Amino acid sequence: MSDSVNANTVLAPIATSVLTHIVRSIVDTPDAVKVESLDDEGKIILEVRVADGDLGRVIGRRGRTAQSIRAVVRAAASRDNAEVDVDFLDD
Repeated sequence: MSDSVNANTVLAPIATSVLTHIVRSIVDTPDAVKVESLDDEGKIILEVRVADGDLGRVIGRRGRTAQSIRAVVRAAASRDNAEVDVDFLDD
């Protein structure tokens, strides 16, 4: 799992780990999942990159899957004492 998460995981390690696990379990190409954490003025942005064909699976109908993933990751981020936002990008 560490190969898909960049070196900045110290920003929100629990949230990043939860996000990586959830997204990898949804997509058809789990090895293509990459999570990068960025600091944006005290808020941590977790950017998720997936293979081209997997973005629709992660976003879901009307964005419901993406909203659910964001809610779970925000809850996990509370264990990190961090405020996070999740962005989904295709590779």
